[in-house]
Amino acid sequence: MADVNLHAMRMGPGKHLKGLELLGGVKPEEFDYFHELIITQELARHGSRGYGDGLLAGAVIGLPPVLNYGSPEMKKKVLPEVFSGKKFIALAISEAFAGSDVAGLKCKAVKTEDGKHWIINGTKKWITNGTFADYFTVGCKTDSGLTVILVERGEGVDTKAIKTSYSSTAGTAYITFENVKVPVENTLGPEGGGIFVILSNFNHERWVMCCGSARAQRVVVDECLRWTSQRKAFGKPLNSQAVIRAKLALMIQRAESTQSWLENITHQMNNMSYKEQAQKLAGPIGLLKMYSTKSAQQTATDAVQIFGGRGITKTGMGKYIEHYHRTVPFDSLLGGAEDVLSDLGVRQAMRQMPKNAVL
Repeated sequence: MADVNLHAMRMGPGKHLKGLELLGGVKPEEFDYFHELIITQELARHGSRGYGDGLLAGAVIGLPPVLNYGSPEMKKKVLPEVFSGKKFIALAISEAFAGSDVAGLKCKAVKTEDGKHWIINGTKKWITNGTFADYFTVGCKTDSGLTVILVERGEGVDTKAIKTSYSSTAGTAYITFENVKVPVENTLGPEGGGIFVILSNFNHERWVMCCGSARAQRVVVDECLRWTSQRKAFGKPLNSQAVIRAKLALMIQRAESTQSWLENITHQMNNMSYKEQAQKLAGPIGLLKMYSTKSAQQTATDAVQIFGGRGITKTGMGKYIEHYHRTVPFDSLLGGAEDVLSDLGVRQAMRQMPKNAVL
């Protein structure tokens, strides 16, 4: 993956691609979010969700703050290490009692008397790639407000694996920071400006998740179409049953509407700066993620009903359906819970309405 610069391509378009030989022969200056969409969807198509997350997820969500807000010296050191696959990075925001509510984070960073270092104390939970990450992009509470700091694994950093119903290869971790000393130069963005750093980063994270969700739904539909034409019930193919065709119709509707909305937003991203995306697309992307994950869970449930016992068997013809049905609830939580994102989208729409907009 590093040899074909896949890690760099997963960060989206930008100056970091200059001079690189990209997969598919795409010129760095022509690479856009539609190229990234295709890459993400091809990775989602094979169905090894945990494996893919273990290799790429940490960088996809943890490296953009370094890319967009890190100092030239930091980027010169960290980017080549992560792009080459020699080191891993994780985004460490969520805590035991603060997830979507990033303003409620308790992990604290205090400056030393000489003002040259941060001393970080606190914990983080459910951190993807955290068990083996070399760097952590950490959201901290400071005297100036929420601040994002890059922490390198070292003294005072302890990680423990969390066993979930997902995959151990994703490296989900509980992280403890105990008197961790970090140079102030590792601050990402302005002190106290961490909320903007985090929220702008959420846009890309949520969009990536929608890319994967849309493709996975299409794969599920394809699996169901194949199975219902093959499986015989009551002497006829399963797809001769009206109730099955009705399920398939709704599954197709959800998958294709998700993909269409995704491509609409991707086009907007291609025509906006990173700052504009953060200002204008947080709501639409939040609503898209809410819709795509709700749709995916319903489609997964319908697919299990269509496959019957095979849909809950880890091997054989229904293995993709079983795996997806078991892991799809994670999508509804990671990057922001569905109800939080739906409210975010409506609130942004209300803020942008003209004050004199009446019937």
